[in-house]
Amino acid sequence: MEILVPSETSTESFDVVLIGAGIMSATLGTMINQLEPTWSIGLFENLDKAGQESSSPWNNAGTGHSALCELNYTAAKADGSVDPAKAIGINEQFQVSRQFYSWAVENKRVADNSFINALPHMSFVIGEDHSKYLQTRYEALKPNALFDELEITNDLDTINEWTPLVAKGRDASQKVAASRVVSGTDVDFGRLTRELTDSLGAAGASVNYGHKVKGLKRSGAGWELTVKDNASGAVKNVKAKFVFVGAGGGALPLLQKAGIDEIKGFGGFPVSGQFLRCTDETVIDQHHAKVYGQASVGAPPMSVPHLDTRFVDGKRSLMFGPYAGFSMNFLKSTGQLDLPLSLRPHNIIPMLAVGKDNLDLTTYLIKEVLKSRAKKDESLAEYFPQADGSKWELITAGQRVQVIKKDAKKGGVLQFGTEVITSSDGSISGLLGASPGASTATPIMIGLLSRCFPKQFAGWESKLKDMIPSYGQKLNENPALYAEVKAATDKSLGL
Repeated sequence: MEILVPSETSTESFDVVLIGAGIMSATLGTMINQLEPTWSIGLFENLDKAGQESSSPWNNAGTGHSALCELNYTAAKADGSVDPAKAIGINEQFQVSRQFYSWAVENKRVADNSFINALPHMSFVIGEDHSKYLQTRYEALKPNALFDELEITNDLDTINEWTPLVAKGRDASQKVAASRVVSGTDVDFGRLTRELTDSLGAAGASVNYGHKVKGLKRSGAGWELTVKDNASGAVKNVKAKFVFVGAGGGALPLLQKAGIDEIKGFGGFPVSGQFLRCTDETVIDQHHAKVYGQASVGAPPMSVPHLDTRFVDGKRSLMFGPYAGFSMNFLKSTGQLDLPLSLRPHNIIPMLAVGKDNLDLTTYLIKEVLKSRAKKDESLAEYFPQADGSKWELITAGQRVQVIKKDAKKGGVLQFGTEVITSSDGSISGLLGASPGASTATPIMIGLLSRCFPKQFAGWESKLKDMIPSYGQKLNENPALYAEVKAATDKSLGL
């Protein structure tokens, strides 16, 4: 066991400490700096730059979740009907994030608007039953203001106009259907995270890369962190009045170290993944869309297959996947002991219950792990019939740690969303989970601010409205305001 002995003279103090330099910390830090510019902020990231884990576009399964094309947010009920509520809620959240991005551009918190690009969002299904489902989904979503641009077709020639790669070479007798929203977007969260973090440093925050938080304990009304400089090995104490744990998969063990009651009963189920990536310009030029299909039986929502145009640091590429797998590390940069070391007496029963109740997921993951490259190419061909596997490289994506939580009836449940864990006194908070994640960082962080700073929050609302013009209102219920906000964000984001 590594014994860390901080120097007596190496103590720093901050009003706010952010652990992890991902999109969550970058968003929260930027907002706090705008709301309370005199507050001191310290950020500590284990890696050598910001946005290298789940916020990296090569690690991020979704780069602009807004429920326009992700079918898992509108699953069919037993009677075949579709409830649009979850999709509407996620789209509402993304609209809040879009307004924050717009504010960041206009207020020079980012270099420019190149981190976001206009990109149609499509859903594509095969077979009679799936086509009927897509029609039902269309009819449930279309009347809503946030989905009024949604269009649908079962005509292969029209699909060929929308996205040639999906249509060319497909059997014309095959029953297919597709829906589309032209005004979707692709977000390079890695770039956005780096630029927000850079501007946070320029505004006076202490941004520390290559610094790993090894310990976290109560200190009076606040917290004391033990932080190690990876390069020099030096260890120092860092005191904070408020701590945000935005460390992705690393959040669970850090919140466990903090010892707060609210983390008891929580566990993590890590899921890894791979993508096929193509950088051949002759292929890329034939596809300009984010095309989502339907998940296999037993597959987690994050494994919904999609053929995506991606813009990474201004360069366009194509990705297909993900192919799910299992690895016991909680972050791409950590080790296989993460899962066993996260076991506690209070979370063993929930984790065992989840294992028992999710045998279909286990079976699916085993099949995915054993899937050959040839089988992976066959999956690609379902969405791109004329695909040449030699033009696609297999890359390893980021780790996702799905939330396991205790449940009175089942003992434990596995959830695929996000969960904000906050201590009773509001002095520490952290984010667990994955989807929809980065795309909804802004509303998640606003909710965190309201819980952790209840005394200050009312006084912040005017500044929040400067950042989020629709703050406090539902755009889906106010089509005129939605049209106004969309036009304004389209202009500043160059969409």
